[in-house]
Amino acid sequence: MTFRVIPGGRGEAVPPGLLVVGAAEVVTVAGGLRTGTAQSDVARLTAADAGGPDAPSAPVVAAWEGRILAVGPRADLENVIESEGYPLGRFARLDARGGTVTPGLVDPHTHLLFAGSREDELELRQRGAGYMEILAAGGGILSTVAATRAASAETLAAHGRRWLDEMLAHGTTTIEAKSGYGLELATELRLLEVVHELGKAGPIEIVPTFLGAHAVPPEYRLRPDGTEAYVRSVIDEQLPGVAAQGRARFCDVFCEEGAFTADQSRRILLAASGFGLLPRLHADELVPSGGAELAAEIGATSADHLAAPSDRGITAMAEAAADGRPVVATLLPATTWFLMKDHHAPARRFIERGIPVAIGTDFNPGTSPTASMPLAMTIACLSLGLTPDEALVAGTINAAHAVGLGDEIGSLEGGKAADFVIWNVPTSRQIPYWPAADLVRTVVKRGRVVLDRG
Repeated sequence: MTFRVIPGGRGEAVPPGLLVVGAAEVVTVAGGLRTGTAQSDVARLTAADAGGPDAPSAPVVAAWEGRILAVGPRADLENVIESEGYPLGRFARLDARGGTVTPGLVDPHTHLLFAGSREDELELRQRGAGYMEILAAGGGILSTVAATRAASAETLAAHGRRWLDEMLAHGTTTIEAKSGYGLELATELRLLEVVHELGKAGPIEIVPTFLGAHAVPPEYRLRPDGTEAYVRSVIDEQLPGVAAQGRARFCDVFCEEGAFTADQSRRILLAASGFGLLPRLHADELVPSGGAELAAEIGATSADHLAAPSDRGITAMAEAAADGRPVVATLLPATTWFLMKDHHAPARRFIERGIPVAIGTDFNPGTSPTASMPLAMTIACLSLGLTPDEALVAGTINAAHAVGLGDEIGSLEGGKAADFVIWNVPTSRQIPYWPAADLVRTVVKRGRVVLDRG
């Protein structure tokens, strides 16, 4: 099936209003951050309950000037639109043709920009090599760092556009994108600048994150104080430069045994907070490393991976959520799947303890080379035990909160950005049911059609 990406959602003049009709199902995910049993509440409206997609009470979505105006029965909505002074003639009609409408997917954890590839590592892992073993031998992140340092901004931008188009084709309308393949100031700034320019061009919205503490770079590894010296470099040199550039919204640290300790991560993230950067972290991906505890302690927006948290870490995050300071557990099931791990993030424990769960792709060249949020949703159902509704919540409203945009995107509610997808399936439960299928028919970003399959 072919499709057309419309850059930035711009082009010919379009009416300010958009009315989506003919949907078998509209899933709003309205109601804010989901925790506990509410993780499965997707707020589903169906045409079957209304007497069919053409019935007067069939669900429709109305948007005006890039924002959701209302969602509800067609006849009621049309009456409200006219009574509120919005001319119906200024609304373009978009026929969902019996498909399903959901909020645009939000990918809260990506490593969008890099150079090179690492397909050789798949065979190394098949022969028994571990993640940290590959890294210690100069592979893994460090091989990507070498290629990325040598890449021009133009090369990185072309790479980014290619994969952003792929993400859009799978229904993603907003992503978080990290630096972290420079590990020195000049390249980190180049990555953040390219991310900013790609987000400005659209149509996918990008939230930039500084990840200078992704690994200890080669030039520090032979020094007796290498890790500690590099931590000082991140705090004293890189953070001031990143703050002066003004592109990053978050600061991330790889808090993991063999990377950065919880104490080192704390120092970096607290220093970053002093520059106005919000904290988030890679936490407890491989072994319990104190990442979940640290995330709860410092009020991180999100703790990501969490494939191996300690019981104490889960309790700390549960207590933070109960105190009204929730840290989103952003789980990355495609990573543990691609690494061929036999353990996965304890998603059901997080949900049972009242911790909000999001999912992301962890798109990167070594451990999760997939740009598909629907595939991540499928793996979340099969490996983490999420239901399809829980997976959709995890990839929309909870993912939006994981990038600090829960009040702006992630659900179809009046006043929020008109970001949504029309899927070529009659119910959202089929999105993870068809692994790797091309299910997206139309993508709308801020009220403009930005992808249309012909």
